[in-house]
Amino acid sequence: MLPFKLVYSDDYYLPIGAHVFPAQIYRAVHERLLADGTASARDFLEPKPAADSDILLVHTPAYVEKLKNGTLSPQEEALMEVPYSAALVRAFWLAAGGSILAGECALRDGISFNIGGGFHHAFPDHGEGFCMIHDVAVAIRRLQKDGKIRRAMAVDCDVHQGNGTAAIFAQSAGRAAPLPSSFPVSMPESPMGKVKRGAGEEIGDVFTISLHQENNYPAVKPPSSIDVNLPDGTGDEEYMHWLDNALSSAFRQFSPDLLCYVAGADPYREDQLGGLSLSMAGLKRRDELVFSVARTKGVPVMVTYAGGYARKVADTVSIHCNTVVAAKEIFGK
Repeated sequence: MLPFKLVYSDDYYLPIGAHVFPAQIYRAVHERLLADGTASARDFLEPKPAADSDILLVHTPAYVEKLKNGTLSPQEEALMEVPYSAALVRAFWLAAGGSILAGECALRDGISFNIGGGFHHAFPDHGEGFCMIHDVAVAIRRLQKDGKIRRAMAVDCDVHQGNGTAAIFAQSAGRAAPLPSSFPVSMPESPMGKVKRGAGEEIGDVFTISLHQENNYPAVKPPSSIDVNLPDGTGDEEYMHWLDNALSSAFRQFSPDLLCYVAGADPYREDQLGGLSLSMAGLKRRDELVFSVARTKGVPVMVTYAGGYARKVADTVSIHCNTVVAAKEIFGK
């Protein structure tokens, strides 16, 4: 048995037809984890859908009503980039419930996974980029409402900037202090990347970090507490350098009760929608670094998966499964 829980349902399947997003990915990860012995059936928990009241902690009543009643405009559906259906709404509500449950389990066990979720492009009043609602934000706000946490840190390692996360927590996150003197705010373009901070005046209850490819979706990137805008072709070593730097800076100035790790598989060098050059081994090292830092700091971790569009779906499955293996190695010690 694993020393932590994996939250999963067969109903996570997204009914979106032929699409670059591999709708079967969650089921494939579940099957692989069982088949290779990484996890057993007893390691999995079945989530319940989030309540509408949970979704409304993040999303506007008007938007939630449109989703529930099927009254999105053609423009709103096009912006979401997945075909609307009532079944899709149920799948997203279930994913949000899964992230709430994973957050609760993380607070008890030190770490937990939602084998899905990470829909970081959703805004309070609309969806974008394959994301209808923001399950991670819903989980954070529900845990805060229940008094289980006060402060959270979102660490987003998807290849695409977490624009929805940045927008939702803009006032909460506020301005981060400068990174170490070797990485000044006014630094010129470098072969590794550049760092920008949010425009608020003080740090609030949610600190947001996004490590992403600069020349990629979304075109408009609202400021996170720390944004690391990586150039095309960034590889393992450069990526690890910047991730370590961002985490070090964040923990010097913010003490979260929960770290929400968005473990996108799309920085992979063979990803169809990405332009970074991380290897499969490099992505596992990325996961190990996040987990090691969190464990050293005594901060529980809730993991969600976000994007992954490798030319071979089996590669995306391997990357997601490796994240579980990394957690087992770090938290099983």
